Amino acid sequence: MKSASSSAGGNIFRGVAVASKGGDRVTGDHMGMLATIINALALATSLRKLDVDTVVLSAIAMPEICESFSQRATLFHLSLGRVVIFAGGTGNPFFTTDSAAALRAAEMGAEAIFKGTQVDGIYTADPKKDPTATRFDHLTHSEVLQKGLAVMDVAAVALARENSIPIIVFSIHEKGGFVEILTGGGRATIVTDN
Repeated sequence: MKSASSSAGGNIFRGVAVASKGGDRVTGDHMGMLATIINALALATSLRKLDVDTVVLSAIAMPEICESFSQRATLFHLSLGRVVIFAGGTGNPFFTTDSAAALRAAEMGAEAIFKGTQVDGIYTADPKKDPTATRFDHLTHSEVLQKGLAVMDVAAVALARENSIPIIVFSIHEKGGFVEILTGGGRATIVTDN
């Protein structure tokens, strides 16, 4: 099974935060891309300690640190059974790591995008702020866009819809939750075409 995910660096740095304080958005986004590379290297290190053959492919050329992303390189590593971690976003400012995940998923012909979040799926509002928020078990890509549900940016959801890639949204706080989701269990919202 092929899957795509994004190594978000938002916990370290967000370009939008720099722009909101009067800074340069492009520089802020570049710093955010570097943060995703830091996170990807940390994740790869953890996986290698578990004897999982892993490679980091970056959208930003950093040959001394990791390999550069290309579809050809990714397919080669996948053919060897390696876990591939995409880093550096799209390599362009103004695009989120969600967009990068959807782009890489489309390029690789991924079967799904797994989106780990702070809550166990997609809600009508932030359930941590609004106790009346309602959780969805299933939505279409179009419903996510029409309802303005802010689980991923619009470009990412639209790209997933255009390429018929399901999005599975789950909580990153459940111990063993990702494994449960991968095996068809767990609590999540599934976004598909139908």
